[in-house]
Amino acid sequence: MGSPAQKLTMTIPWLLVRQEQLMMSVLSHRPRFLHLLLFAAAYVLGCGFAQALAIVPGTGISIWPPSGLFIATLVITSRYSWPWWVLAGCLAELFSNFVWFHSPLPAALLIYIGNALEAATGAWLVSRACRSPVRLETLQEVLAFVVLAAGIAPVVSATVGSATLAWFGIQSQTFAAAWPLFWIGDATGVLIVAPLALVAFHNWRAKAQFSAARWMEACVLGLIFLAVAVLSLSGFLPFVYIIMPPLLWAAVRFEFKGAAVALILLALIAAVFTISGSSEFAGDPESQRHKHFMLQLFLAISAFSALIVAAISRQHQLAVLTLRQSVDALRDRERELSQLVDMVPVHIRRLTPKGEPIFFNKRLIDFFGLDVGDMDKPGMSRLAAVIQTLVHPDDAASLLQTARHSFATGEPFSKKYRMRRADGAYRWVDGRGEPLRDQDGAIVQWYVISVDVDDEMRAQEALRDRERELSQLVNMVPSLLWRLSPDGEPTFFNKRLINFLGLDIADLEKPGTSRLAAVIQAAVHPDDAVDLEKALSHSFVTGERFSKQYRLRRADGVYRWVQGSAEPLRDESGRIVQWYGLSHDIDDQLRVQEALRERERSLWQIVETLPAMIDCAAPDGEPVYRNPQLRDFLGYKLEDLDGTGKSRLAGTLDAGVHPDEVDGVKENYAHSLATGEPYARRHRLRRFDGEYRWVETRAAPMRNVEGAIVQWNVICLDIDGEVRAQEELRQAQESLARASQAASLSELSASIAHEVNQPLAAVVANSHACQRWLMAEPPNIERAEKTVERIIRDANSAADVVSRIRALFKQSIDTRIYMTLSGVINEARNLMADEASRRRVRMDAKIDSDLPLIAIDRIQIQQVLINLIRNGMEAMDSMAGDRVIGICMRHMGNVVQTEISDCGQGVEFPERIFEPFFTTKENGMGMGLAICRSIVESHGGRLWAERNEPHGATFIFTLPVETKAAP
Repeated sequence: MGSPAQKLTMTIPWLLVRQEQLMMSVLSHRPRFLHLLLFAAAYVLGCGFAQALAIVPGTGISIWPPSGLFIATLVITSRYSWPWWVLAGCLAELFSNFVWFHSPLPAALLIYIGNALEAATGAWLVSRACRSPVRLETLQEVLAFVVLAAGIAPVVSATVGSATLAWFGIQSQTFAAAWPLFWIGDATGVLIVAPLALVAFHNWRAKAQFSAARWMEACVLGLIFLAVAVLSLSGFLPFVYIIMPPLLWAAVRFEFKGAAVALILLALIAAVFTISGSSEFAGDPESQRHKHFMLQLFLAISAFSALIVAAISRQHQLAVLTLRQSVDALRDRERELSQLVDMVPVHIRRLTPKGEPIFFNKRLIDFFGLDVGDMDKPGMSRLAAVIQTLVHPDDAASLLQTARHSFATGEPFSKKYRMRRADGAYRWVDGRGEPLRDQDGAIVQWYVISVDVDDEMRAQEALRDRERELSQLVNMVPSLLWRLSPDGEPTFFNKRLINFLGLDIADLEKPGTSRLAAVIQAAVHPDDAVDLEKALSHSFVTGERFSKQYRLRRADGVYRWVQGSAEPLRDESGRIVQWYGLSHDIDDQLRVQEALRERERSLWQIVETLPAMIDCAAPDGEPVYRNPQLRDFLGYKLEDLDGTGKSRLAGTLDAGVHPDEVDGVKENYAHSLATGEPYARRHRLRRFDGEYRWVETRAAPMRNVEGAIVQWNVICLDIDGEVRAQEELRQAQESLARASQAASLSELSASIAHEVNQPLAAVVANSHACQRWLMAEPPNIERAEKTVERIIRDANSAADVVSRIRALFKQSIDTRIYMTLSGVINEARNLMADEASRRRVRMDAKIDSDLPLIAIDRIQIQQVLINLIRNGMEAMDSMAGDRVIGICMRHMGNVVQTEISDCGQGVEFPERIFEPFFTTKENGMGMGLAICRSIVESHGGRLWAERNEPHGATFIFTLPVETKAAP
């Protein structure tokens, strides 16, 4: 046999030759560059799609379309070309890692190795299990594809990828946490992308054989599918699985083409809404992992269901087609054998008493493609030769045994078996044999018929398959399903419930305890068990629907809140046949609701303890809530205002706001409620002890998303101390101003006396001297003339002093500018606004809109206006009722006339009030109006006063339109 060294020497050249042949095969099967480029581009786009859906914080694991693309590519290509596709995928993976994933290069290579192994494993398994080419046209092929390509193959990638993430610590992933997401992400990518790729490849050059009606149905189905997908995935419809009917419609009516296109559209729409945050699968960071898993599961279930339904639809179409063909053939045979056995559509054969076939009817000959004599074999009976030739090998032995038993005993026989048709296909038939006896009871011959029941058998098999699929769907539904007997005993748990509880129906068998009591004792929280048992018992007795929230123990020992409901299934007589129950896990929802309630309690505590008076009102302004600070300040509750004949708002304002300010406050409130503008005002508010205190009230509307006002929020701050301090400050400033004026007047008087006294004293002395010179005998005229000259000199000196004093009240003409008088009026009103509010005086202004420009000293004219307005306010201090200062300004000829009117006691001496040091005030100096007249006259105008009827006064001054500075 040779030594090991000789064997090695012979093996190495063979391996080298084999390697060279393999390399040549790989090189000869190199795909086109364009195909590799398209594959790489599709791979990169799939990676981008996966990255866009990686919404779970701390993980980049998502639905992985490249896995489906990779497996589909390897399935439809030669194995010798696989290295080229693996190389192209590697380059695409590295490029995607550079653009999106940013993982370390070793980690990226390891992850891609797992993806490549997954694709190669899935393609090899699918190719081995399905005939080539793989078209996914039968249920067997689809199931093999789902199990092998989407179930087993992703295990390789998930294991390698999860281990890589955990090893490199990418995004803090652990192997146990990453593996399920990795596996279902790859499986979902295979289920969604691979069918589309296979359908596109096999139908790339085929023309669509759709009629106009089919195209119309496709368009309508597409619109319905898109609408339902958008509405369900954006949250407008109650749950996302509403998309299943149009998805299954596409699978049934258009088979794999419709299913593949619909799944791709569904994945894209789910991606768009999930990325934008509008989908049901988007949420807060705490629930995103669960929602991401639900998104993967949703797409996987949708893909699995669509592919299964498409396979069933395709198989059904083939069965219907076969059935139609069989019916057509049957009709032809009926016409051909119209004279045989009265057109009986069966295979008829006649046998000797010992069971040897001697006659086949034409239908049977056509079925077999052989006649009786064509199957004779030396050394073998004709019956054994026929059975061996035409009956399925698995059924031949039992059929021969049954037939021989009947021939020996004379008993009729009946059996179902498969017979080979002329084309080599085996079909199920129902064979029956009866003996024909003579008068003595001896068997003359046997008549055997066989009926083709292949369609029936296939229909029964399809029914069993559908039952299995329904069972799988029940187990895949993302809810806990259970079934109870009419008396309430559990009879079925779906797989999700078994996995959740960690026990099945068989685990509930306990001596002396019912199954229902056992499951409640084992799985329901002790605090909820009694109430749950009572609610179930009530439903079982009355037949009413059951619904209740309770805590259910998970297999890991954690209790989670669920919403359980059950309804009875009744027969035609109304008797309960069984109960069907459904439990939803609402633990996360309840925790979120509790967190919201806790946050609401915290916010209310803040409002209740905030050191400010807060009021909340309805959109019409009616108060609905007051915090304790406001209630304590007013001294009554909000409910005390009900039943008084007034609205709460009117009652609050009438009872609390100072009578002098209540009308203004109501007017401001009405304006804000009518326009929606914020409200702000200072006024006095009555405290519980009767004292009015100054407050600052601000109100702002709270609007909904449509912009409609849903509530007014009001805050009220006690500023009484601030207002009183401002009033004391103002009074101190006025006292200081008066003291300053008095000091200035005293100094001015002393200056006038000092300046004028000397020239006047000189005038008096010179006058006496002149008198003496004139009274002398004889009069000294020369001396008198010189004295008169000195008198004139001293008088002029006094006049100069008066001129200089008067110049103090005049301004240089260079400071005047051209402007409209309306701007000065507005400035004066703004400066007097606080004092007007304090004195409860309203200023009404009527100003012409076409006032011309005039040359004025803005400061001086402003002081004139302020002085006249203040005098009017002071004149109304002792008046009751409405206090109004009227300001009227109009253009009259070549002057602008301004009128300041009040409704005070009036002016007793209209002319004297302008004289210096004449005053009617107790603390007045009598200089204000004199200075005002001097300023107006220096501008070339005139100032005077008139009495109003029945009371009050009007001060009027004019200013020329074209004026220069007074000399």
